[in-house]
Amino acid sequence: MINFIEIKKDNIKPLAELADRIWHEYWGIILSPEQIDYMVKNFQSEEAIKEQYENEKYTYYFINKDGENIGYFGISEKENYLFLSKLYIAKDFRSQGIGRQAFEKIKEIAKEKHYKEIQLTVNKYNKNTIIAYDKWGFKNIDAVVTDIGSGFVMDDYIMSYTL
Repeated sequence: MINFIEIKKDNIKPLAELADRIWHEYWGIILSPEQIDYMVKNFQSEEAIKEQYENEKYTYYFINKDGENIGYFGISEKENYLFLSKLYIAKDFRSQGIGRQAFEKIKEIAKEKHYKEIQLTVNKYNKNTIIAYDKWGFKNIDAVVTDIGSGFVMDDYIMSYTL
């Protein structure tokens, strides 16, 4: 059974550890090890996640299956939409419909907060994830290249889902 457990600000360490593991197993086919390390440090370390909670209106949830945290998602409240910042599932649990279940939970949260739109960014070379977002009803609305420092960029599509 899949459950979604909101992660409180005082319980970030297990999230950062899970993120580190998943990012290294997932991004190796698209990004260099140096960029993965840099992004984990700057966006998914304990310090970075605390900053997101305190200053960027982030909320994170564990995706829990039968008592084991197998993934997570992070959302941020923007003025006119809910931003789906992260949705990651451990390697052994992908392609089982768990991402779709997480997206249903995200839609539920968006409705509770009276949003009419969910937006996300996705790496242009992340083909399988783009296919999943297309199946879920997201539309590609723009593209953006973001300089994240140290010579690294994020080359993304911006996608939108209308509730």
